[in-house]
Amino acid sequence: MKKKLIQNTTEHFEKSFQNKPQHIFLSPGRINIIGEHVDYNDGFVLPAAINKYVCIAISPNTNSDCTIIAKDLNEVFEFNLNDNLVPNPTMWINYILGVLQQLKEQKQFSNGFNAVFSSTIPIGSGLSSSAAVECGFAFALNKMFNLGFSKEEIALIGQKSEHTFVGVKCGIMDQFASVFGKKNKVIKLDCNTLEYEYHKADFKKYSLLLLDSNVKHTHLTSGYNDRRNEVEQGLAIIKQHFPKVKTFRNCTEEMVNSLQNELGETIFKRCHFVVKEIQRVQDAVNALSNSDFNKLGDLMTQTHHGLSQEYEVSCDELDFLVNAVANETSVLGARMMGGGFGGCSINLVEKGSENALIEKISEEYRSKFGIELKSYKVKISKGTSEYKN
Repeated sequence: MKKKLIQNTTEHFEKSFQNKPQHIFLSPGRINIIGEHVDYNDGFVLPAAINKYVCIAISPNTNSDCTIIAKDLNEVFEFNLNDNLVPNPTMWINYILGVLQQLKEQKQFSNGFNAVFSSTIPIGSGLSSSAAVECGFAFALNKMFNLGFSKEEIALIGQKSEHTFVGVKCGIMDQFASVFGKKNKVIKLDCNTLEYEYHKADFKKYSLLLLDSNVKHTHLTSGYNDRRNEVEQGLAIIKQHFPKVKTFRNCTEEMVNSLQNELGETIFKRCHFVVKEIQRVQDAVNALSNSDFNKLGDLMTQTHHGLSQEYEVSCDELDFLVNAVANETSVLGARMMGGGFGGCSINLVEKGSENALIEKISEEYRSKFGIELKSYKVKISKGTSEYKN
């Protein structure tokens, strides 16, 4: 699949620009084993890059003209790098324009380029296709023009692009995982300091299966920004009562419980979820270290119930997918993954059981919602890199 993606992207570049691309870059999507909605709450997360990619075929220009072709959308966007770069009604280009704006602000950079990009990361499934595009282009231009940015700076450039040009106040996890991924390793990332450590992700006789609900409810952005506001209000109230608390990381479940009336029902639930989820990440790292996959699966399922009932970012389709596998002996745990309101569930399953499980759940899902389920067997892969033949 990777080779086909590279071949198709390269051929499209040659056809469009009558030349071979000088460089090819691969930027992966990501999964998050556990640690959902805590990346902007000073928690730890446990993401990994996966073997689904954005492929960028690219060559520099001798002037400041830029042509970017989104192969999958069959759309072309042309501009001059010296133009005033501002958000555009064509949504996909904003992920790239936001990156370019920062590169221009931080370095003397006026070289244009021609690029074609294509992707095997399903859009809207919670696998961070947007971060892969942002970081892929930042990485490619950094390498091609020797701009000297570190990997960490590239991840931050991707995040800021999303904040400023796309309008989503995302945390750093998606971009970090895309850039820093390593084969068969998960990253325990401190979203506060960006300190990170790799942990072995050898699932032995288990594998990761994503079940894509094939829905994306429209309130993702509004719901996401609402949750951020709710937890910020909650943390402010907690700090008033417990001045030593700086972030949710210093906050205990007991503290949150003691302020239940003061926080009010909604904000209490949001804060309770965050504090519990930060602890679950620590527990999951220990479970992985001990190859205790039953424990890991149990933690994943606990996370789903928290996301559904306390953080309220699930939806009927995702709840159905998680509940549908709850009594399957081949499934150790499952949860919704990503921002919510649609996208995928991530399932820890016995190797060899995937196809039968997909068939069974697909039928139940179709019968309940009239929607075709998509599924992806994923492996943990390396981060954004230049592809060399």
